[in-house]
Amino acid sequence: MLKNILAPLSGLLIFSACQVNSAKTVVREDGIKPAVVTQETGHDTDDPAIWINKTDTLKSLIIGTDKDSDGGLYAFDLEGKIVNKVLGLKRPNNVDIAYGFKLNGQLIDIAVLTERETNSIRIFRLPDLAPIDNGGIQVFTGEKERAPMGISLYTRPEDKAIFAVVGRKSGPAEGYLWQYRLLDVNGVVKASLVRKFGAYSGKKEIESIAVDNQLGYIYYSDETVGVRKYIADPAKWDNKERALFATEGFVSDHEGISIYPTSDSTGYVLVSNQQNNSFMVYRREGENGAADEHKLIAEIPVSTLESDGSDVTAVPLGSKFPKGMFVAMSNGKVFHYYSWEDILAKIKDK
Repeated sequence: MLKNILAPLSGLLIFSACQVNSAKTVVREDGIKPAVVTQETGHDTDDPAIWINKTDTLKSLIIGTDKDSDGGLYAFDLEGKIVNKVLGLKRPNNVDIAYGFKLNGQLIDIAVLTERETNSIRIFRLPDLAPIDNGGIQVFTGEKERAPMGISLYTRPEDKAIFAVVGRKSGPAEGYLWQYRLLDVNGVVKASLVRKFGAYSGKKEIESIAVDNQLGYIYYSDETVGVRKYIADPAKWDNKERALFATEGFVSDHEGISIYPTSDSTGYVLVSNQQNNSFMVYRREGENGAADEHKLIAEIPVSTLESDGSDVTAVPLGSKFPKGMFVAMSNGKVFHYYSWEDILAKIKDK
């Protein structure tokens, strides 16, 4: 999913270091080196999502946002090359992908992102990035605080219904996140609000959201506080927080959350320790049979700088990524692609 590397990695990291925006940030010399660094976007990369081409995995794509008032949505190949883009978006933030959305009687894959300055979510067909939302879907209507930022998609296993879970720049202490069901209305995607949920500390913001479709959980980063966990299915939710974890060991902000499965019920949850340029690792299945007890098992140093967003897949993607790929945003207008083997080696070293 990458493209041609434009400059030697060392030069790229020196350039990127100039972009670091926090005096607390640790620039690591011990970080895992990426297998690929993408071409630069126009402004400021924010969040990636991995789209698996099920007919030919080597033609899979990394979909990433470029966060600016004249921002964009980019598609990169496995070598980091930009192969497609949509420009002119109004501060796109996070993006996520879902498979098998029924539109006009056909199943398609979609990328859904937040567009902060228009208070909307945008929906594009994959892999061609064609818009299918009639210009955008308004979210948080009627609220004083809107400005959508985080987004993740939940596909309900029983009926394949797809829901967007959306966060915002600021909001109330309860009901900070809103969940929408995506619907086909005469060939245009619409959204129906089905749920308001989620505690918020009020200390900073909630941007990173991740969904575990198989186990049915939503995770989100309450920045500087920890990661909160809720039931994903709006038909089953009780609005009770299942867990608040990752409360220790972070320099400041909790950011990107990614879930790597090792089976249908086991694996790892990785959370960006943004200012430490590392990812904190927790067991997906919990500890000792307690599904909602998530203890830190490893901290993985990486070469990304101030990573806001990440994604991971266990699908083999060629010789560079035989056990899957971990993708993280980095300052310097790029995304880094890591081999999961390198990440796993660090986890097992602990």
